[in-house]
Amino acid sequence: MTKNLDLNGLKSIADNYDLFYIDLWGVVHNGIKLHEQAIITLKELLKKNKAFVLLTNAPRPNKTVKNFLQKMGMDTELRDHVFTSGEVALNYLKKNYFSKKFFHIGPPRDFDLFNLFEKNKCENINESEYLLCTGLFDDYDEDLIYYKDLFDNHINKKMICTNPDLIVDRGQKRELCAGSVAMVFEKMGGEVVYFGKPHAEVYNQSINNLNKKILAIGDNLNTDIKGANLLNYDSLLISNGIHRDEIKIKGVQQVAKEHETIVNFIQSDLKW
Repeated sequence: MTKNLDLNGLKSIADNYDLFYIDLWGVVHNGIKLHEQAIITLKELLKKNKAFVLLTNAPRPNKTVKNFLQKMGMDTELRDHVFTSGEVALNYLKKNYFSKKFFHIGPPRDFDLFNLFEKNKCENINESEYLLCTGLFDDYDEDLIYYKDLFDNHINKKMICTNPDLIVDRGQKRELCAGSVAMVFEKMGGEVVYFGKPHAEVYNQSINNLNKKILAIGDNLNTDIKGANLLNYDSLLISNGIHRDEIKIKGVQQVAKEHETIVNFIQSDLKW
């Protein structure tokens, strides 16, 4: 049975855990501004000397996301806890694909992910040895059929996807993410290597989590909560995020079941 924390807050269970994995987008900010109550919660965790990671499926290096949060007004003591799916993907690419030619699928602003090997970037997909997906092209950010046509003769190539999220809400606008493009590729028969939640590597590289009692907090059942389930962590779903409309109509139990996940706790917004 999922327990609702709206009345008693995260403080009512915080002492039960050693480590918190906390999603950024949808929990701590909405892509435009920080959520004040979430920031208060992070500072309270610091006061209690609780370990936490601001774990995000952002297809960018840690430094880039920290700079983004600084512009939003987040303090250094909180930004230092950021760890991104892009950072894990970058480690993998440097080790395994450093000299191979790639075709980049995503907006130009994601270029900092492959700064070190930009010379290997192909302008023509036909010349590439693998595909690097960080998102959608700005001109085709709502058109998944475009990507189906693009991939038609390239299913034999491996795709590296740096953000498994399918969608995200930027303020009040819902946008497609790299995971939606990767899903098109997979459905066509292509192989995708994912970096980010719910896959274990992003958790394990972010911090020493051995023998810790862990709570994962996020708004996405398919990434934040599924990742917690796969790794046997407890989970807290923020219901005013990605699934808010589904939950209003069907309730959290039914929605969690439909997404084949188990939710231990629920809270409208992250509050202490």
